Amino acid sequence: MAARLSTALDVHFAVPQSDSKRPNFFPKRVNHQNPRQRFLISCKSSSKPPQNPPQSPPKKTQSLSEQLQPLSTTTLPKKDQTFPSSNPKSTWVNPSKPKRSVLSPQRQKRSPHAFNPQLRELKLFAKKLNECDNSEGAFLSVLEEFPHRPTRENSLLILNSLKPWQKAQLFFNWIKTNNLFPMETIFYNVLMKSLRLGGQFELIEELADEMVRNEIPLDNITYSTIISSARRCYRFDKAVDWFERMYRTGLMPDEVTYSAILDVYAKLGKVEEVVSLYERGVASGWKPDMVTFSVLAKMFGVAGDHEGIKYVLQEMKSVGVRPNLVVYNTLIEAMGRVGKPAFARSLFEDLVASGLTPNEKTLTALVKIYGKARWEKDALKLWEEMKSKNWPMDFILYNTLLTMFADIGLVEEAEQLFVDMKRTEEYSPDSWSYTAMLNIYGSGGNVDKAMELFEEMSEVGVELNVMGCTCLIQCLGKAGRIDELVRVFTVSIEQGIKPDDRLCGCLLSVVSLCDNREDMERVLTCLQQANPRLVAFVKLIKDEKSTLDTVKEEFKSILSDTKDDARRPICNCLIDICRSKNLHERAHDLLYLGTLYGLYPRLHNKTPGEWSLNVRTLSVGAALTALEEWMGTLAKIVKRGEALPELFSAQTGSGTHKFAQGLSNSFASHLKQLGAPFKQSEDKAGCFVATREDLVLWLQSKIPSSAVIS
Repeated sequence: MAARLSTALDVHFAVPQSDSKRPNFFPKRVNHQNPRQRFLISCKSSSKPPQNPPQSPPKKTQSLSEQLQPLSTTTLPKKDQTFPSSNPKSTWVNPSKPKRSVLSPQRQKRSPHAFNPQLRELKLFAKKLNECDNSEGAFLSVLEEFPHRPTRENSLLILNSLKPWQKAQLFFNWIKTNNLFPMETIFYNVLMKSLRLGGQFELIEELADEMVRNEIPLDNITYSTIISSARRCYRFDKAVDWFERMYRTGLMPDEVTYSAILDVYAKLGKVEEVVSLYERGVASGWKPDMVTFSVLAKMFGVAGDHEGIKYVLQEMKSVGVRPNLVVYNTLIEAMGRVGKPAFARSLFEDLVASGLTPNEKTLTALVKIYGKARWEKDALKLWEEMKSKNWPMDFILYNTLLTMFADIGLVEEAEQLFVDMKRTEEYSPDSWSYTAMLNIYGSGGNVDKAMELFEEMSEVGVELNVMGCTCLIQCLGKAGRIDELVRVFTVSIEQGIKPDDRLCGCLLSVVSLCDNREDMERVLTCLQQANPRLVAFVKLIKDEKSTLDTVKEEFKSILSDTKDDARRPICNCLIDICRSKNLHERAHDLLYLGTLYGLYPRLHNKTPGEWSLNVRTLSVGAALTALEEWMGTLAKIVKRGEALPELFSAQTGSGTHKFAQGLSNSFASHLKQLGAPFKQSEDKAGCFVATREDLVLWLQSKIPSSAVIS
């Protein structure tokens, strides 16, 4: 099975045969007995470059010991010494031997407890301490019953048995106060472990400072506990700081500490540092585990680095580590983040072929990827496989499946799954489940079923959320059922829904679809409750006395208060309103302002052989306005006699959703109405092309003096 995985990775991720492009921060790994080429990767990181960039390598081949210099002098930044270092005994160094390893290959062993015949009695006493009141007085009162004489061994046993960190701290302070015996590193380590479980990083730091003041040495376990505690408490800056201190004291991290600090650097987005630490660890003989590869995969996935994910896969293969379910899940999720559904599917197939059973997290990640990519066939295949093989399901997976069916437009499958959820008490549909179904019915224009769901939600006590409200209002608005739209909006407000920018944009869209003034005013009344400024702006653009400067300033202010992902849709809806009310000049003003404020990037594209208009992200009204604007500009160029390319094209896209409204159809209809010489491309759906000769003849005949078609 390992051979199968290895073959699959070779097929999907071909390994370059040269490392000449390796970034300078990668230390080369050398293995003379089994030489192999390292995988090339360009790390994409927002972190600052190292303070001391590596110098150009000398012409002479470096030895392994020279290549594996101590990390503190290369990767880690040099800082003034602010933490007293340990003072280890001097040792003779054989110059023929390599320098010390980057990390300690094994955990430092704790000293074993001496044999204690009163062990049972001490455990019962520790239990009594754990069960006593949390007050200091009650705790000290029980301590007076300490069996036998407190010794180093039995005190250490008691300290290690106290679960609440507060009681462990009280016992630790009691030992110090009574000066029963000299405090050693192991006592501090045990208390730090208890404090780590309680999330008390500040107290752990205070203990470490106390150890320094009292000249009690901090060992490998001390640093490991401090670093891992900082990581658990999301004090990543502190974790890095203590890791650097550890190196300056001359101690080497063990595998546990090494994995923890890799995760810290990854969460900080310091990709170069992570890869450099990883490379050095492997070069010194450390064998990464599943946790390490999961950290690397997640880091590259968050960074959107596809090459980095391939690097992780190659590294796993090179060190002979077969992915477990956790690593597979992380890799699949990472492939989804970087938009590589084919690689995610390949990983899933390898997972199943290796004999592992996908869990709810695996399936949820894959379902999201298929839904986003609109892969209908693969989604159906996965759904059938899930049912036939009885793979585990949870509530999140059920809702994710419903959302995927909504994204792809699989109505029957969604209805079947929704009925299955109703039959189970454990996975009874919630607000998000109903929202997915409202999205499906709304996208398909099935108003009656959408309203049935709305009424059902009231009966079963499931509240409508803002997304479900938006889907339902959009569906009712397109069907012209304004009475029901107003009722749905009113009920939503009464249930405490706060209208967001998308819902406001949806109401604007309905305004552009209203055929009579009465319906439009009723929808604007709803919008007035959600966003009064938008209603005022609609009145402003309808007023012929409003100047472009006035419209510009108010439009800029509205965009500033609108979330990024809703700005372009709102501008599209406003243009649609202008066109529906025969305010064509104002529609062109808004298109100009939208372009000015970056809402329509890459609207125009020019190459020596072709000029194109890309209206994929525009509404129908905005797309037709952009076409008219383009034709007006071309008319001026023709009139001036300037050179033009051989080909012109307009890109509307074909839409991947089953219920896509079809901007392409409306665009084609408008071109036909204008008599423009653009024809549907035979090779590419949603692409309209025209030759220079045909377009120039048409422009000369239709636009002799005007710059805009109306």
